[in-house]
Amino acid sequence: MSQPETATYRAAGLLGPSWLRTLWSPVTNVEVVATGGRDARLDMFRGIALVMIFINHVPGTIYESFTSRNFGFSDAAEAFVFMSGMAAGLAYSNRFRSGSLWAAIARVWARARQLYFVHIVITMLCLAIFAAAAKWFDLPEVLTRNNISALFQQPLSALVGIPLLTHQLGYLNILPLYMTLLLATPLFLLVGLRKPWLMLALSIALWAAAGQFRFNLPNFPNSGGWFFNPFSWQILFVLGLLSGAAMKVGQRFIPYRPAIFAIAAAFLVLALFWARIPQLGEAGRAMLAVLADMGAPFYITAFDKTYLALPRLLHALALFYVLGHLPIMRNLASSAVVAPFRLLGRQGLAVFAVGTVLSLLLQVIKTPRVPDPLVDGLMLGGGILALLALAWLLTRTAELTRARSVA
Repeated sequence: MSQPETATYRAAGLLGPSWLRTLWSPVTNVEVVATGGRDARLDMFRGIALVMIFINHVPGTIYESFTSRNFGFSDAAEAFVFMSGMAAGLAYSNRFRSGSLWAAIARVWARARQLYFVHIVITMLCLAIFAAAAKWFDLPEVLTRNNISALFQQPLSALVGIPLLTHQLGYLNILPLYMTLLLATPLFLLVGLRKPWLMLALSIALWAAAGQFRFNLPNFPNSGGWFFNPFSWQILFVLGLLSGAAMKVGQRFIPYRPAIFAIAAAFLVLALFWARIPQLGEAGRAMLAVLADMGAPFYITAFDKTYLALPRLLHALALFYVLGHLPIMRNLASSAVVAPFRLLGRQGLAVFAVGTVLSLLLQVIKTPRVPDPLVDGLMLGGGILALLALAWLLTRTAELTRARSVA
């Protein structure tokens, strides 16, 4: 970061006191993303997360046993939300540092509006797929899955709930979370760019309060709350947002510290053994049960996904910290080997939306069939190739459009 930029941010109160500037200090080999470059690691990891989400959204295949959720406490959803926050920090933070505040807010909310319409479209497409399977292919059992039955039991209420986002189909509930967090992003940035550690403290307090008092956005017509509770999951988004905002000016929000890295790596190893060794997993759960009997709240001792319980949260944060500070990841992300993942990651929204529709179509196709590694592999492989083709076409179209505008 140049001296004029440093002086500007210090005068604005962005860098804060000396101890805060120390924590925000650049580390070796960190690019200044503000120059217009992309961090290839973000595209790579986002692409990997999208592939794992696609595979997990077609349950009952042997291949879901190889996704990240089988090797720790968290899964690809945590990675998706964290990286969505990081991408938002990279994309929008500079507009909140200078220029029109309303223009900055409007740009973020325009993205939220886009997510809303994408969610409604893929919801209707998925309903059409399941209705067609029941009507023309004699598969009425598919209408009992994925929270679809309410549409037939309480059609008027469900038709109200879908556009209000209070009725979400199974596997289609992460975009409403993302949209809600984007609506709150201007507030997150207004606080976070000036007092990042205050923003993080407030985020932690909100996460704890949501678990302690079990507040959530409501469902309708079904009872309960959102599967991805925004008041809980915001903590991952905020951490990603603060990290992306720091990267935009060539810094790290959470810098590398050998002790933190060692603790995070050790926790990942513990979680791996916990997940893969049944005896160790049983012993660990017994210890958590003792803590629960002593009065520890469920969001500390359980693995609840809706409220992003502490074991899931710590595992996700440890994974992000270790992968984000491994030097090999920078070289790997720039290599030709992972180019397909980078391509998918660059077109994240389109790939996620089309992948969701394809995955539910594959659920229908699998319904009358027993699990088969070859057939399942062909279905999943064909779907991933289709997503790669889509990402390539969108990227190529964007490149041609930019070339014509320059000419």
